[in-house]
Amino acid sequence: MGKLYVVGLGPGDEDNMTLRADRAIQSCDSIVGYHVYVDLIKDRYPGKKTLTTPMTKEADRCRMALDLAKSGENVAMVCSGDSGIYGMAALIYELRGEETEPEVEVIPGLTAACSGAALLGAPLTHDFAVVSLSDRLTPWETIERRLDGAAKADFSIVLYNPASRGRPDHLRRACEILLRTLPEDRPCGVARNIGREGEGRTVLTLGQLRDTAVDMFSTVFIGNSATRIVNGELITPRGYRDV
Repeated sequence: MGKLYVVGLGPGDEDNMTLRADRAIQSCDSIVGYHVYVDLIKDRYPGKKTLTTPMTKEADRCRMALDLAKSGENVAMVCSGDSGIYGMAALIYELRGEETEPEVEVIPGLTAACSGAALLGAPLTHDFAVVSLSDRLTPWETIERRLDGAAKADFSIVLYNPASRGRPDHLRRACEILLRTLPEDRPCGVARNIGREGEGRTVLTLGQLRDTAVDMFSTVFIGNSATRIVNGELITPRGYRDV
């Protein structure tokens, strides 16, 4: 019986991959994942067998990884960011069920909330909420309720999966929900292609964000009532200078 590692790769470049993630992948016979994420790392691990599935085939991907581990291989199921934050870790455990084999080890990674925040300055120094705008698995009514609650609770907010070709207007819809509570001049930021070619950042207001073009490789940040733009950086103080 082999072992299955569920590995968070971070944003995709090796500088932001943990040593623990690298060691786990090095120890494996096979790498399984969404083809975009496998393509990011396969040149770093020559000689490893790679198996991929397209988007929407997450369950097939996890079954493939479990079956390989049951057959005696050590397997790395790779995910972008952190494997337990919108990643495959929970699904692996669900599909393994009450069985104890194969052994599963979850390897954490640097999620986009962290890496994107560092690119923009320091927008998450205080309490924050993370919401995915993808309604493929979560009803839009639930997403709307969570956005509204986060705004009313004065959290800084991070938006994952803000738009795609199939849902190009989701960020605009989200901004309109937030603007029921938040002012148009609330400081915001967009981090794009974090740790990859074309990396970039934009600091802007919530009113401007509503009409900003984003994609699946963008992560969006909305500040709380204390967030400020300081010398071009998005900053959310925690209050250390006041104590």
